[in-house]
Amino acid sequence: MLSGALFCLVVGISDGDTLTARCGQPGAYEQIKVRLAEIDAPEKRQPFGQRSRQHLADLCFEKQAEIRPTARDRYGRTVARVTCAGQDVNAAQVRDGMAWAYTKYLTDAGIAKLEQGARAAHRGLWADKEPVAPWEWRRR
Repeated sequence: MLSGALFCLVVGISDGDTLTARCGQPGAYEQIKVRLAEIDAPEKRQPFGQRSRQHLADLCFEKQAEIRPTARDRYGRTVARVTCAGQDVNAAQVRDGMAWAYTKYLTDAGIAKLEQGARAAHRGLWADKEPVAPWEWRRR
C-alpha cells in the first residue's frame, strides 16, 4: 500500500485530519481511512473541532484526491500527504489555523512555518486566547 500515490474520491470527513477515500476501479473499490500526516487537528468536541472538520470538507469532500502514503498508524489508518484540487491539504489546514503542526511526527519544516504564520495572524484556532493542542486535550 505504501508504494506510490493513490488517486481516490474523498467520500467522508471524520474530523480535521481524517478522511475516508474510495480508491480503485469501479466494481473493485477499496475504501481507506486516511490520517493526514504531520498535522493534528482539534478533536470534534474541542473548540474549533467542527470548524476544522468543515474546512477539510470544503477542501476535499466529493473531490478527487492524490494520496501519498507515508505510514500506517496504530489504528490501521493510512498516514499520508493529501492533495485535493491541486492543493496540499495538510499544509492548508495548518496555514488556515485549522490544525497544529504535529511536531512529534514532523518531517516537513514548511508545516511548522505555516503554523507560525497562522499564529502571528491569529487565524482560525489561533484567535482563541489559550488554544489547547489536541494531544493535550486527549490526555485530559
